[in-house]
Amino acid sequence: MKISRRDALRAGAVAAGVAVAAGRGARVASAAEALQQAPGAGGALPAAFDGLKPLGDRVKPITTDEYKARIAKAQKLMSDPSAGAMTNVGGGAAPNIDAVFIAPGTTLTYFLGFRWWPSERILALLIPREGDPLVIVPAFEEARMREQLRWEVPVRTWEEDENPYAVAAKWFRERGIRTGTVGIEQTTAYMFSDGLRKTVSSLTYTSGDPITVGCRAVKSEHELELMRLACEATCAVYKATFASLREGMTQGDVEKLVQRGYAKMQLRGGASVEFGASSALPHGSSAEQVLREGTGVMIDDGCVVEGYQSDVTRMGVLGKPSEKFQRAFEIVRAAQDAALAAAAAGHACGSVDDEARKVVVDAGYGPGYKFFEHRLGHGIGMDGHESPYLVKGGTIVLQPGMTFSNEPGIYVPGEFGMRCEDDMVVSDSGPAKLLTYGFQESLEKPVS
Repeated sequence: MKISRRDALRAGAVAAGVAVAAGRGARVASAAEALQQAPGAGGALPAAFDGLKPLGDRVKPITTDEYKARIAKAQKLMSDPSAGAMTNVGGGAAPNIDAVFIAPGTTLTYFLGFRWWPSERILALLIPREGDPLVIVPAFEEARMREQLRWEVPVRTWEEDENPYAVAAKWFRERGIRTGTVGIEQTTAYMFSDGLRKTVSSLTYTSGDPITVGCRAVKSEHELELMRLACEATCAVYKATFASLREGMTQGDVEKLVQRGYAKMQLRGGASVEFGASSALPHGSSAEQVLREGTGVMIDDGCVVEGYQSDVTRMGVLGKPSEKFQRAFEIVRAAQDAALAAAAAGHACGSVDDEARKVVVDAGYGPGYKFFEHRLGHGIGMDGHESPYLVKGGTIVLQPGMTFSNEPGIYVPGEFGMRCEDDMVVSDSGPAKLLTYGFQESLEKPVS
């Protein structure tokens, strides 16, 4: 029933011969073209997608030397906590950490360069303040894991009937770490951290954020370039998608267009698409929506380039925007400008949210979270959302190389949502710089 209804809607759009979205005045699609170009129908993509090409050799993989340098940076932060980006986590100085314990997840990939599917069998990376790191792995997985190691790292195994944390306990004793503090990476499952605590009870355990987030939050120039490429690809796909919108499409149709655009670029990516009143829910609605003349269109999300992510939102409208919708766009764009200016090295994370929220509230969409319902932004890098966050009261001090989304919004229940989102990096001096190539110009031209 759902498929046939979508087909019927597409057929209705064809009969009506509706023009392209976003007020661009492009020619009307013929019935044959619209049916051939229907997302998910196996036909050709619309002509607007013809220019999308793979990024090719513009993408430079992270090198083995870079992974080694990340281990060295973690050790430097353990030796000198004051040098880190996260020295004021929780409002105080970073603790002295003797080693960090990292289970499978993005942080493991950040340091070792491979992904390991998490299971009940622990694979762990231990990074000491000095000396070589250690990988603890199930014995039957050793060969498979070694195939993925970028360089020779000491490895110790455990059999199915053994306690894997006893391997860590022995390693700590050999290192002379009989007392002291171990930092636990923030996404570590409780069963793993609890197993280590119970087996090595002489040690103190704390958050590993000052080390792990301290490394990941500040991006290298290579990491920034990968993120710029991801943003570039996202904007290219969005541009083709907005140019291809037709009345009668569902949000699922548009999502498929975005996915197929990324596939054409040989990238992994997707989109959350919302029309009209459904966009008043910041993360959208599961109800099927149909695009009609005068309806606002929100496209959000991004893609991954060599492990690094983009997160971009663009707003359009099928036809001419209402005065209220246009005014909301102008307010949100002004809030983005304020956030970019406030995201300067030495400022607290919370102050950036404050400046953007002031613009929205002063324009009549307040107080507080009434219409601007979420924080201003989140850290971004290998994860789409990662520490630190641009949220009211945030005390972490911005440092050059930190990257964030800049996404103020206005959400009016039952009417519309308005959010513009770009990614930015804190500069050595002055305002932050965009990783996208520019803010949205207008509702009529969502992507330049």
